Amino acid sequence: QVQVVESGGGLVQAGGSLRLSCAASGRTFSIYRSGWFRQAPGKEREFVAAFIWSGGRTSYADSAKGRFTISRDNAKNTVYLQMNSLKPEDTAVYYCAVRDAGATTYDYWGQGTQVTVSS
Repeated sequence: QVQVVESGGGLVQAGGSLRLSCAASGRTFSIYRSGWFRQAPGKEREFVAAFIWSGGRTSYADSAKGRFTISRDNAKNTVYLQMNSLKPEDTAVYYCAVRDAGATTYDYWGQGTQVTVSS
């Protein structure tokens, strides 16, 4: 089992920045990748960014490219999502999820953290 806890959400004005954290604990040795997702009211959950623990390869949704950066602190088993130039349309609950090696889906999810961007 892996436990995932997000933090760092809040209220920010358009153009501002926030950094979200995703701390993993438990069977962290089995983690293959971490991903950030978001869900706005009335919308489907969507992919934002992902980080592959072995090798550090990253991927981003088009909406995040150039503005968001995903990174990892190996010592803390924590993945970060640095969000710059935030827009009101970035308002959503942001979720962190973890996928084990060999798994085809994200198995472990955090409780989510609210990000609100005011215009």
